Amino acid sequence: MKRSLWLLLTLAAAPLAAQTGVDTTGSGALIDQAMNHSEVMKNLEYLADVIGPRLTGSPATKKANDWTEARFKAYGLAASQEAWQYGVTWERGPIAFRIDSPFPRNLVAHSWAWTDGTAGKTLTGPVVLVDVSTPESLAVYKSKVKGAWLMLRPAANIWNPDGPPMTAADSAAQRAEQQARMAAFRAGNTDTSEAARQARRQFAVDRNYLLKQYGALGVLTDASKQLGLMNMSGSPYAVSPLPNVVIAHEDYSQFSRLLAQGVTPRISGRVDNTMGTKPVTQWNTVGEIKGTEWPDQVVILGAHLDSWDLGTGTTDNGTGSMVVLEAARAIMQSGLKPKRTMRFVLFTGEEEGLLGSTAYAAQHAGEAGKIQAVLVLDNGTGRITGQALQGRAEDAQLWKDLLAPVASLGADSVRDANKGGTDHLSFIPYGVPGWNFDQESRGYDHTHHSQVDTYDHAVPGDLIQASAVMAVTGYELANLPTLLPRGPTRPVTPRTVLPPSPGLAKK
Repeated sequence: MKRSLWLLLTLAAAPLAAQTGVDTTGSGALIDQAMNHSEVMKNLEYLADVIGPRLTGSPATKKANDWTEARFKAYGLAASQEAWQYGVTWERGPIAFRIDSPFPRNLVAHSWAWTDGTAGKTLTGPVVLVDVSTPESLAVYKSKVKGAWLMLRPAANIWNPDGPPMTAADSAAQRAEQQARMAAFRAGNTDTSEAARQARRQFAVDRNYLLKQYGALGVLTDASKQLGLMNMSGSPYAVSPLPNVVIAHEDYSQFSRLLAQGVTPRISGRVDNTMGTKPVTQWNTVGEIKGTEWPDQVVILGAHLDSWDLGTGTTDNGTGSMVVLEAARAIMQSGLKPKRTMRFVLFTGEEEGLLGSTAYAAQHAGEAGKIQAVLVLDNGTGRITGQALQGRAEDAQLWKDLLAPVASLGADSVRDANKGGTDHLSFIPYGVPGWNFDQESRGYDHTHHSQVDTYDHAVPGDLIQASAVMAVTGYELANLPTLLPRGPTRPVTPRTVLPPSPGLAKK
């Protein structure tokens, strides 16, 4: 009798899912499809190994758009590509660098994207460390840059992976150093007026033109990773006439130590890149399942399809893209019908500054009030562990309920944190609830933007799990009885290419 009373009291309290309106009906069918009939690895292998790296503006990116559109259609979705305007294209060419002194050996190097080459010449000169972070510091170091390869900052503080594990004191010291660097950066940017921000932005554009004018050979950038791993970035919004070459942290650190001892290293190098001259059109791939009750309201599941080009763009972000594709397949194959429209968007231009998602959000600004939520996956191959609330602490219980059907798969964490650096951010200024799932790291710090971002580092079980989590939570959001409250809105300023100041145009 006591047990019956306890059961009645429990039922009377109503499940938390009912309190937030989360309907978990159909979760079992979605989990079964994703976990037991997955095609995520087959699709990822084709994307990574056959289509390969997908630098925005390259033919491979359009090939990936066409292929993913076809895959959505093969799974029974309506699918299309939505155009947006991109900056100039850039193509990596051959590169060869060598240390000449204090002893000769080859130097592994890769060009930073959207920077020029050496005009067919091998350029030889000393390596010098200079501070050119402001117009005032550039004036101080101007005489030292002629005929030199420039290091613009000291070597990063990277823990020796072959030494003992970091202690709490080691971690604290590393954090203190990072905080000191950030404090120094903020100290130089205390003026937050629009005029000051514009002046800093203009100087960031002008600086490489000035350095080239002053005779600098090029810039060396610390890859800031362990074990000789590279790190790539760049943007058509920061085109540079000065070669910028990424070298292994171990080499960059050696140069720092030599300079500290009063020994000046010398290097020789040549790099040939091809820069476009006019903006081009790019595309986001969109698949859609029409809603049965509120078809004009939308849940977006997204990831970025573009990548850097040193590896094959597998964990950043072929994995996320193929999980989105697999979530779409699982929902279609389950036979379930979402009440709201579910839209699956594979953005391009993310690596250059969230450009494709920014364009998409602007193009769909008129429907922002009817976008239920945006869920993005973009932290590597690791399984989903839960959700960071992105400043929406009021949604903590909602996310606990959304994740309840997949908690047994390891996705049960809900934390009060903000995540940056990927496409959900493009929708938040419009008041749209946007989230980027938390994931296991699975070596993402190594594969991210590096030459080992390849299919070998994908973890099948994790991606199968992530597909189930994304399908279930996206479908539940599509079936909530009401739209989620909007977040605050703020003006969105379209990003533009800032040309160099008059007199500094590229010769």
